[in-house]
Amino acid sequence: MPDPSDHFLARSLQALQDNVRRSGPAATAGYALIGAILLLGGVGHLVDRWAATSPWFLLTGLLVGLVVGFYQLAKTVWKI
Repeated sequence: MPDPSDHFLARSLQALQDNVRRSGPAATAGYALIGAILLLGGVGHLVDRWAATSPWFLLTGLLVGLVVGFYQLAKTVWKI
């Protein structure tokens, strides 16, 4: 005779797996947003250090990172 708790556990694990699968694109968009800001901001910081300038390249890198990250986020949300 099957144990009712086994059936409940199987359904719970299946529901968890479905939720994780559906949340994948949102997680990817979030990581792309953070990654673009960090990567382009870091490149701007390195250019500022190399050229011994004020933080204009850092600020430009952060701004471009925001634009690229939000574009990726919008692309995921609206399926562009």
